[in-house]
Amino acid sequence: MRSDAARWQTAATGLPRRAVGRTRSRGSAGACVQPGAGVGGSDHNGGMTTEQLILTERRGHVLLIGLNRPEKRNAATFDMLRSLAAAYGELDADPELRVGVVWAVGDHFTGGLDLADIGPRLGSDGLDFVPDGGIHPWQVEGRSVRKPIVMATQGTCFTLGIELALASDIVVAATDTSFAQLEVSRGILPFGGATIRFPRAAGWGNAMRWILTGDPFDAEEAHRIGLVQELTQPGEQLDRALEIAQRIAAQAPLAVQATLANARAAVREGDAAAEADLGPALAALAASEDAAIGMRAFATRTTADFVGR
Repeated sequence: MRSDAARWQTAATGLPRRAVGRTRSRGSAGACVQPGAGVGGSDHNGGMTTEQLILTERRGHVLLIGLNRPEKRNAATFDMLRSLAAAYGELDADPELRVGVVWAVGDHFTGGLDLADIGPRLGSDGLDFVPDGGIHPWQVEGRSVRKPIVMATQGTCFTLGIELALASDIVVAATDTSFAQLEVSRGILPFGGATIRFPRAAGWGNAMRWILTGDPFDAEEAHRIGLVQELTQPGEQLDRALEIAQRIAAQAPLAVQATLANARAAVREGDAAAEADLGPALAALAASEDAAIGMRAFATRTTADFVGR
């Protein structure tokens, strides 16, 4: 059986897909998909254009979010970032969606920002690309997505790719992934959260070794320092990420979100803030329909079918 990653490099068959951004059908280099009603699916003049920069697909309670500019190693343009933010907003807003999986079409996750497109748009406050209803994918401003994100990487994963990984909750990397935080080599600093999250995830020395030099490092090193949680053979990373996401989606969604929120509070606001919220969060969950479903399933030794209420 072909992996999802291999299947999505060829023709789309039998599964609903939607494009977030501009619409284009692709050949073997990327997923050949039909234009759909996506988030931000028109150009600046209101007419449909010809690229699907971000793909979304629902798999039950999981939303797959795919970077789709493989001919440019998925280098991110302004429109691509805007569409990615819209997809994160969709994941957060839809109660039927419980987990997101971020992946990329082609041989590479991303070469980073398309500086020719992004550079002229950088202002005194950075880069403003989040549309109404969207969520910043690096979650360095505005609200954060309340649901877990699992990310699958392969090939080149530079700059914004590392920062997407750091903003995700679980990262699965193919062993051929090459990482690099290159901003200091371009005369700028990482502005998607690497200066904040990389030292926290990897330790100060490990983080500084890579973000102060711009040197590339491989998947084994990323796994060693904690940037990546699991390694797979190339072509298997998306299957594994989806497997993990589906396992999370099978749990009680309110409990998953409360657990994630409390862990984030401990990191961002300190232990005392997280501790203060434990009692109220537990009381709210205990009164939920899902808690009753979970207890009943435990007592009867059956599988719980949670409803998110």
